[in-house]
Amino acid sequence: MTPSSRPTPPARAQTRRGGARFAAATLTGLVFFLLPIRVGGEWTIPFDLLVNLIKEGAPTAVRLYAAAATVAAALLTLAAAAVRRRDGGRPALLGHFATGPVFTVLRTAGAVLAVMVVAGVGPAAVLDEGVGPLIFESVVLSVAVIVPIGAVFVSLLVSYGGLEFIGTLARPVMRPVFKVPGRGALDALASFVGSYSIGLYVTNRMYLEGRYTTREAATIATCFSSVSLGFFAVVAATLDLMPYFPVIVGSVLLLSVLLSALLVRIPPLSRLPDDYLGEGAPEPEPERPLLRAALRSALERARNAEGVGRECARSFAEGVRLALVILPSIMAVGTAAILIAQHTPLFDWLGRPLEPVIALLGVPDPEVVAPASLVGISEMFLPALLGAGAAVEAKFFIAVLSLTQLLFFSATIPLLLELDVPVRLRDCIALFLLRTAVSIPLVALITHIVF
Repeated sequence: MTPSSRPTPPARAQTRRGGARFAAATLTGLVFFLLPIRVGGEWTIPFDLLVNLIKEGAPTAVRLYAAAATVAAALLTLAAAAVRRRDGGRPALLGHFATGPVFTVLRTAGAVLAVMVVAGVGPAAVLDEGVGPLIFESVVLSVAVIVPIGAVFVSLLVSYGGLEFIGTLARPVMRPVFKVPGRGALDALASFVGSYSIGLYVTNRMYLEGRYTTREAATIATCFSSVSLGFFAVVAATLDLMPYFPVIVGSVLLLSVLLSALLVRIPPLSRLPDDYLGEGAPEPEPERPLLRAALRSALERARNAEGVGRECARSFAEGVRLALVILPSIMAVGTAAILIAQHTPLFDWLGRPLEPVIALLGVPDPEVVAPASLVGISEMFLPALLGAGAAVEAKFFIAVLSLTQLLFFSATIPLLLELDVPVRLRDCIALFLLRTAVSIPLVALITHIVF
């Protein structure tokens, strides 16, 4: 290196500053989301521990906050609709809450249902522990805490070079196999170890920043937004399958990879445009050696980022705003889906044509497995409840299939529909059916191998 080409003292200082930011922020984010720790005889991660500490440390405050958030979202949505009717166009101050008539009704209904559950007043069918309280306590409360808190720590990974570092290293796999940028590896990782809501938050943010195309964002949102490992354990424990837990996790991972590689190449995902929102740009082709290119890209991002305090505050505000939008829809759609599953024979009817297929594949208790194979679109936990008394092979089949389907009306589908990523309801239903149809013979094969 000639004297003239050596970095000047200010440049070296900026490089050191960027390196320190990248190392500290990325390490903090990875530890928060990935570091396994043992608490109370069980393995968890700091993110899950913090969420549980908040929920269990101040349960009344969290319940009131979640209920108030759903009511506030409904009122803001109604105000946005009133302003739009009066003035025309999209209201400037309330634009984030402006939506169509369907979601205006859903958000209003969700607010009413949340108030019913918190106040303990309303129809018995809604207040049944397995209906309204189940959605509110297990989904709404979790999302209300997870999204704002997770957004802060996600920003440490996204804004200070962690995304560029992981994305550059993962690009040789993500692009040819899944036709998405290497950056998508962080979304999948965030969902798997944390929560699908965090993964979807990352995807939505990357789409708005012009770092994913419409097709890439929709692919990542619908194919990689898995439930967390914690929920894997809940399903396994409910079905008395904890001795098979590693096999269940490995099976779901394998199927998720195969399904994602397939679904991105066929409609509806393959028909979506490869257009960026705003002034987006494709992920650059990394130079070689890959590790050096990853570090260079990460340091450049870290040098140009805003201060940590400002970035975290902005991310927290975005998380709160996203939570406000999705909470009432989750409450309304989730409650309605469980009511339909519990009080109508709809899923029994839909599952009946599957019974001979399940029997032909050699899975025991096809009369239980068939409806459980489809009821997961309403709530991912319902198949585990339906299969609790089945044979162990049938329970294993139900566990793996339900955890592979990903899309369900009690949480992920309404959340997807409320994001800025243009995913339609018919796309969600089509992808659920495709995942189910392709998975059934593969899960049956795995079941026979294991047992």
